Amino acid sequence: MSTISLRWVEGHMMVASDSHGHSIVVGSSPDPQFEWMGVKPSDLLLMAVAACAAYDVVEILTKQREPLEDLKVVCTGDQMPDPPWKFTHIHTHYIVRGAVRPERVEKAIRLSEDKYCSVTNTLRPTVQVTSDFEILT
Repeated sequence: MSTISLRWVEGHMMVASDSHGHSIVVGSSPDPQFEWMGVKPSDLLLMAVAACAAYDVVEILTKQREPLEDLKVVCTGDQMPDPPWKFTHIHTHYIVRGAVRPERVEKAIRLSEDKYCSVTNTLRPTVQVTSDFEILT
């Protein structure tokens, strides 16, 4: 079980702390000169998808002894235009660097999305989740 805490600072600015005490600023500043001083709440969801998937993919490729040099995950989300701005589609694009075998990368992504990533699997019943990858050597 995980428990986070969130504290309102002022205006639309908050500080969230995870279950290990690590903090992140969320929201916008009360000063109209500075629009976003922290992470947009809906972007946190995309970050969670990318981080969860990346964790799994790195773990799986490492166990398979693939020569992974770098991994970047770009996660995009389409939202409805009106409140509550629900996500309708989330896409993850994996940019892998190293002499890794494409079939191993594809398998690692599938295992993450279908079996291991709690974030993706929580969203999947109501949000279309897709992915692709490219390998740079």
